Amino acid sequence: MMNHFVFLAVLLHLRTWCTAYSQQESLVFPVTYLNVHKDLPLQRLLVEWDVDKSARDAELVMSFEIQVRRAEEAIVWREFLNATLDKSGKPLHWMWNSDLPLECMSHSVRIRSKAEVSKTWSQWSPWETIQGLDTSNISEPRIFPDEKIIEEGSDISLCCIGRKGQIIKEFFLNSPIPYFNRTNSQVGLLIAKNVKFKGVPHVLCRESCSEDNCFAHAVFFVGRPPDTPRDFSCQTRNMREITCTWDQGRDTYLYGSHSSKYKLSEQFSKTSVPCTVNCSERCSCSWNVGKQRIYNITLTVENPLGQRTTMDVFDVAHRIHPLPPFQQWEEHTETEIELHWEQKEKEIELFCQAEVWQPNGKAKLYNSSDTQLYHNSITLGGLQPYTSYTSRVRCGAAKHFWRWSEWSKAHSFRTKEKAPSGKLDVWRKITPALQGRNVTLFWKQEAGFRANGEIISYEVTWEKVVDRFKPEHISLSSDRNSTRIFIDNHPYRISIMARNSVGYSHPSVLIIPGATDIEKKLNSSELKEEHVNGTDGGILISWKPRDKSDSYIIDWCNFPMLQPCDLQWRRFGPNTSSALIKSAAFVPGVRYNFHVYASAANRASLLEKKTGYLKELPPRFDPDVKKIELSYHEVTLYWDPYPTDEIHPGFLRGYHVYVSPVQEGCNLKGSKKHVLEGGSVVCKFTIENPEEKTYTVKHLTSNTKYKLAIKAYTGGGENSATNFRYIDTPLDSDMLYLLVLLVVVPSLIMAVCLWKMKWVKDCCCPVIPSPNKSKVLSFKEFKIGSEKVLKLSDCIPDTLSLDNKAEAKKLHPQSLMSSTPTEDKTDDQNLSSVYHNKSEERSFTSTPTPQTHTWFENFAYSSHLAVETNPSEAPETLQSCKGELSAVSYQPQYYLNILNDASTSSPGEAAGRKTNLRYISQTDVHCIGRRL
Repeated sequence: MMNHFVFLAVLLHLRTWCTAYSQQESLVFPVTYLNVHKDLPLQRLLVEWDVDKSARDAELVMSFEIQVRRAEEAIVWREFLNATLDKSGKPLHWMWNSDLPLECMSHSVRIRSKAEVSKTWSQWSPWETIQGLDTSNISEPRIFPDEKIIEEGSDISLCCIGRKGQIIKEFFLNSPIPYFNRTNSQVGLLIAKNVKFKGVPHVLCRESCSEDNCFAHAVFFVGRPPDTPRDFSCQTRNMREITCTWDQGRDTYLYGSHSSKYKLSEQFSKTSVPCTVNCSERCSCSWNVGKQRIYNITLTVENPLGQRTTMDVFDVAHRIHPLPPFQQWEEHTETEIELHWEQKEKEIELFCQAEVWQPNGKAKLYNSSDTQLYHNSITLGGLQPYTSYTSRVRCGAAKHFWRWSEWSKAHSFRTKEKAPSGKLDVWRKITPALQGRNVTLFWKQEAGFRANGEIISYEVTWEKVVDRFKPEHISLSSDRNSTRIFIDNHPYRISIMARNSVGYSHPSVLIIPGATDIEKKLNSSELKEEHVNGTDGGILISWKPRDKSDSYIIDWCNFPMLQPCDLQWRRFGPNTSSALIKSAAFVPGVRYNFHVYASAANRASLLEKKTGYLKELPPRFDPDVKKIELSYHEVTLYWDPYPTDEIHPGFLRGYHVYVSPVQEGCNLKGSKKHVLEGGSVVCKFTIENPEEKTYTVKHLTSNTKYKLAIKAYTGGGENSATNFRYIDTPLDSDMLYLLVLLVVVPSLIMAVCLWKMKWVKDCCCPVIPSPNKSKVLSFKEFKIGSEKVLKLSDCIPDTLSLDNKAEAKKLHPQSLMSSTPTEDKTDDQNLSSVYHNKSEERSFTSTPTPQTHTWFENFAYSSHLAVETNPSEAPETLQSCKGELSAVSYQPQYYLNILNDASTSSPGEAAGRKTNLRYISQTDVHCIGRRL
């Protein structure tokens, strides 16, 4: 029965739940209560609402949609919330942070709801409005927020509210922070994003009017939240007071009332630490120690933008940081100091440490041998006599060491004097004198020598090596480092000592051999100077070691031109055979002389002589040419001996001779081409003998202008300036004669020969004319086929010579031209000379002469060959016409027969023809009717 009732109860409950669930799906639960408040300091809206009691009783899960708008603008925020209702009746709450000050304009909120399982929303609740100052009557424009602190890198929104009826004319920042604004209504908006610290920004707002109450002004601060304090620690100096210190971190840019605030609290006692924070470079806070020995201190730092905390847990006895020692004094000997000091806190057992600064600038630490409670001192050993030192002291807790104290103030002291230790480094220079020698002594403090006090004087003693009963002695002041003494030619022993107020140094001894033993050694002709070169900033000196030498000495003068020079020297061990001599006084172009000595038992002998330069430079001047000898093909230069003394900036190696024609480059045999600074090319000859004083340049060209120069060179080269001399080689007459003999005379002989050959040829073998080559027959009317034909009527000969005068009278040129002679008709004719009168047209006049021959001039030809005649005779013009007239055709063989003795005629006839008729060459002709 019981089980039956339980089953009925479950069914009834399920029915009730199903009924409620079906009601939830179909029922709507509107918001019955809505209230909105504003929190101006935090710039947020506080929303409170409730729903129907039935929904609470059913403990439904509700969904809510909340909307926020500004003034009459669009929705600026929408948010959905879920909440489970209960029967307590407490209203629901929601907060909304506004990005714009709530004072700027009115904000309205509304809500609607629905059961989570339902798909139907309730109606929106009425808008609940929170009024802004834009709806109120204000007497002047106002800016919100009028003072605000924002974190660097964040955004800020500001508004300017104008009076009713006014329009915001300007709304801007006077800081270089980028922003944008909207100022076209009663409310102006300004938004700056990612604001950086650039001073304190000022915001200005102005209405469209210009009265005093038309302006508004506000500021806001840009800062950072505080950093977590760094290096936070607490300690005690005297077990009576605790001091905590820390670094405050980076600047927050917030000052005054907005600056960071520090607070210390003790967590074990749950109390605040009663101390005042003082911050300069580091922050600190101190308070008196009570009975508590273990602390847990929490440090909190806060400003308007945030808060940070740190903590330190410690035992006071383990955090002792002693105060620095003070009031030092010492008790000292020559090599040891006992240093004392005072300590304020005598009840703390300390372990101390002293730092001593050496004269060379290095520091050495000395630790106390035991812990000190009342007696504060430390012993400093291993010091040098009469040496100044500086010391300082620090201490730390002997038990539970935490930190060293600060260093005490520096304390200076000096150890006591002691007799000089070591020996002076001494050297000498010997020069011959009358009946003896002058010895210049030099000394210096070498590395192994210590004055151990203030040098008062230098003591010099010398005596003969053989007779040591009468030593001589002088005392020199401490500012001297050399002296000169006179000795005779006997060997001498010289000693030099340094003296202070306590005693003398060990003597430095020199043995000066007798003059008879050293004269040869001192003779410079015995040892040849060897040239050395500079390298690595010094001059390398090497020598051949000598047996049984205990040391080697090299001496030189830093300034060799000074007299007396400042002698320098260096000593080297017996196993050394070279040394690089360096000196700040060494300069290029200066010759330095070095002497290498071997020393044995304080006796020094000259071993080698060296001379060289740190760096050779070119000569300062060139050789002075005294004489120049010229020939047709050579030039010889003579110059004075070039000086090689120590004033020159390098060792003379030789000479360069430069030669070149003025208009040409280098082309001389045996030379090298050299390009001068200006780009011109000259011939270069090298003379490698520095003692040479003459040189001949060969293979020159006569009658040519040359430029030449001679320059000296050293290991540093030659100087850049080149002064050329100009010379002119003389004209070579022998060559001119040879040219005449070899060229002109043979040419004349050849010309004469050629002329004679032509004359002989013309006389003996005259040219036989060819009709086909005749200029007269070059016209078409003179051609028949391929042959050239000349009619007798077309050409009249220049002149005909007849031996028979009677025949000449009968013969007329016109009849001659019109007749048709036979081969033999002209054999015995005598022609008289006929001259053409140009004033009579085609008229001929024959003039008999008493000559044997008679000439007829042919008007068809113009002869250019004049035959000389006797002036008493009538002038004859022997014109050649290189062809005879023929009735049918031109027949040259006819004239050949005249000259040929082997013709068909008899010898007598041939001879008669030769005598009676002269052949005249038809070279240049003039034809009647045509002039060719």
